Amino acid sequence: QVRLVESGGGLVQPGGSLRLSCAASGFTFSSYRMNWYRQTPGKERELVAVITSAGDSTNYLDSVKGRFTISRDNAKNTAYLQMNSLKLEDTARYYCKAVLGSLGYWGRGTQVTVSS
Repeated sequence: QVRLVESGGGLVQPGGSLRLSCAASGFTFSSYRMNWYRQTPGKERELVAVITSAGDSTNYLDSVKGRFTISRDNAKNTAYLQMNSLKLEDTARYYCKAVLGSLGYWGRGTQVTVSS
């Protein structure tokens, strides 16, 4: 049974940090590219960060470059999103997705709220 479970969201003040985790099971995690997305009500889900299966290449949404870092630990079947210098506009529900060709598995998301 394929599972992706996000955790680490919460309420944080502007300028603060959070580390999201995405724990995977039921598939060969190390073969999949991992993506982090976010979505706010009424808006389309947007791609925030991507990491290759080996973890040797990453890409980021322009608005989070220099603040967010995506990483993975294939031995632990877990992907991470370190979020620093959080801004009000980072408030969203964050989702991880495992991708291999046409295959894709989604988690249910974790809420991040940036508020003073």
